[in-house]
Amino acid sequence: MNAVDLTPLYRSTIGFDRLASILDHALSTEPTTNGYPPYNIESNNENSYAISLAVAGFSEDEIDIQVEKSVLIIKGEKSNSEEKKYLYQGIANRTFERKFSLADYVEVTGAEMANGLLRINLVKEIPEAMKPKTIVINRSDNVLEHDTKTKSHSKADKAA
Repeated sequence: MNAVDLTPLYRSTIGFDRLASILDHALSTEPTTNGYPPYNIESNNENSYAISLAVAGFSEDEIDIQVEKSVLIIKGEKSNSEEKKYLYQGIANRTFERKFSLADYVEVTGAEMANGLLRINLVKEIPEAMKPKTIVINRSDNVLEHDTKTKSHSKADKAA
C-alpha cells in the first residue's frame, strides 16, 4: 500500500495532528465494508446532525451504541433465542458493526428507534473558549504625533 506523505500539510497548519490519524485509519483499515446495514447521515442545521440506520428485525436490546476516542460504534447482534426454519430469508438479521469518526466537539445527544430505523442524534457544541473572538487593538498613549502645520510655521518664522 502506498504511504501518504502529509509533510507539506504540516508546514502551514497548526493543531491538525488528529487529521493524520483519521487519514491513516481511513486508508489502512476496513478496505471495503459490506454495506450492511445501510445508513443516512443528515445535517439538520449548522450544528445538528443525525445518523439513521436501517435495522429491521432488531430490537433495542440487540443494539449497542458506544463512543470511544471520538469514534461512534454501533453494534447489532441478533439473539438466537428461537430457531426458525425459513423457506426464504430476505431480511438480513446478521451481526453488524458500523463506525463513524466524530469531529472535535461532536457529542451524541440521544438515540431512538421507530419503524425499523435507528436514529442517532448528534450536536456540535464548541466551548466558549474555542469560539472566534475579536481582538481589539488598543491605542497607546505614548505614540508621538507629528503636527506638520506647526513645523512649517516655525521654519517660516526662523527664515524671517
